[in-house]
Amino acid sequence: MPTITPFLWFDHHAEEAMAFYVSLFDDSRVLHVERYPDESLDPHFAGMSGKVISGVFQLCGRTFQCLDGGPLFPLHPAVSLFVTFPDRPSLEAAWTRLAEDGKVLMEYGPYPWSPGYGWLQDRYGASWQLTLDESATEQSITPALLFTQAAAGRAEEAMTTWTALLPDSGVDLLTRYEDGDPDTPGLVKHARFHLAGRAFIAMDSTGPHQFTFTEAVSLMVTCADQAEIDRYWDTLTADGGSQSQCGWCKDRFGLSWQIIPERMGDLLAAGPAAVQAMMKMQKIDIAELERAGA
Repeated sequence: MPTITPFLWFDHHAEEAMAFYVSLFDDSRVLHVERYPDESLDPHFAGMSGKVISGVFQLCGRTFQCLDGGPLFPLHPAVSLFVTFPDRPSLEAAWTRLAEDGKVLMEYGPYPWSPGYGWLQDRYGASWQLTLDESATEQSITPALLFTQAAAGRAEEAMTTWTALLPDSGVDLLTRYEDGDPDTPGLVKHARFHLAGRAFIAMDSTGPHQFTFTEAVSLMVTCADQAEIDRYWDTLTADGGSQSQCGWCKDRFGLSWQIIPERMGDLLAAGPAAVQAMMKMQKIDIAELERAGA
């Protein structure tokens, strides 16, 4: 079965951000750091020598990945990390540290849906929603997708598309805006769904937001073989989606995906020729990478 890993694009602060995040939450650690090669060995990576090309870390037992990509795609609140705490002291300690040099989007305090909740962007631009649930037994973290601008009103369609495409997927909860709510009746007020066994949250918002989905946060899908890569890639890029480079694409809702083979690391470890071949690709071609690395 494929695995899905949320992937964050940082502006040259990936290693610092990972160390900061794992200090905040239970069951969290940095798992792996791989750096860009020296630019003298591969000019594709000029100016990036020593920066993080692949950082893998765990928060609340869930795996994430990141890289130093530069300033092209700043992080934004269209994708946030929704963290549930079973106790108030742990939540408030995390809130205080995340808010330092950050930006508060919704002040921390009691709300109708939680006795303690707040939404902010941290100093690196990543967006967090922290909530108190004293019936929970442990901290948990769930990526939350906010459908804004051209994507507003399409959360339900997106969930239907993604859960039909990926195994072990389904919609677990869906509530809609009603008359008197602060958005269009019928749109998704709050939904929970899972893709390949991983939990997500979705919400529609037609408000005047200045952000929407970009490559700053993507979902990386690791595939067993070329047939799986082809199926996911072709479906996601159809009907208004778009192809990018190095296994990156966007679906018709604007969300970015990375569709890669599960042995991508081994394929690229074969040498610079394999890396250079990958840099020229849109959809990943396993056979071509094997030939380049032979």
